[in-house]
Amino acid sequence: MNALADYYAKRAPEYELIYQKPERQNDLRALRAFVAETFTGRSVLEIACGTGYWTEVLAATARRVVATDVNEEVLAIARTKPLGSKVQLERCDAFRADQPAGEFDAALAAFWWSHLTRADLQRFLAGLHARLQPGSRVVFIDNIFVAGSSTPIARRDVDGNTYQLRRLDDDSITEVLKNFPTDEDIAAALPGTKITIDRLTYYWSVRYTMRS
Repeated sequence: MNALADYYAKRAPEYELIYQKPERQNDLRALRAFVAETFTGRSVLEIACGTGYWTEVLAATARRVVATDVNEEVLAIARTKPLGSKVQLERCDAFRADQPAGEFDAALAAFWWSHLTRADLQRFLAGLHARLQPGSRVVFIDNIFVAGSSTPIARRDVDGNTYQLRRLDDDSITEVLKNFPTDEDIAAALPGTKITIDRLTYYWSVRYTMRS
């Protein structure tokens, strides 16, 4: 994951340009409303918060937000936003089940699922679920591959993981793991859990409630 972390550290100043694409605005409005409603009054653990785009949405309605990322570069940008006193930003590894400290009854991870191999996804989910209280609400948001809008797939490995070649403003190119799961893939990763999957034009989401 070090190469991915390095890529997002370099991309930090230009990261939110992706949210400015005109054709994606209807989807983003719907997702912002969905996130604000889903996490109202909750104590939320946000994984891979990046520059705080979704943290700001959470801050409007959540009771408390601990937003985490492995990169100080993206957190520095998040800290410039008017997030308010109920938001705490912490540098944490998403695979460290003991970080951050505190109790949570909700979790959000936006655009993180797609950057995990299938083996790493199961390890991550086990650690995340262990951190959450019974009855917690969990939401993942990620990209749908849309030809002509998404970066093309450059290769597929023997395990079925797919990769893109991403170019930054400095013209450097990085191969980035980016998976685009089907509904069946998502359901298989969450066996025995009642889930709701929604697909818009450019984004998918899955939400579920931890067993009490």
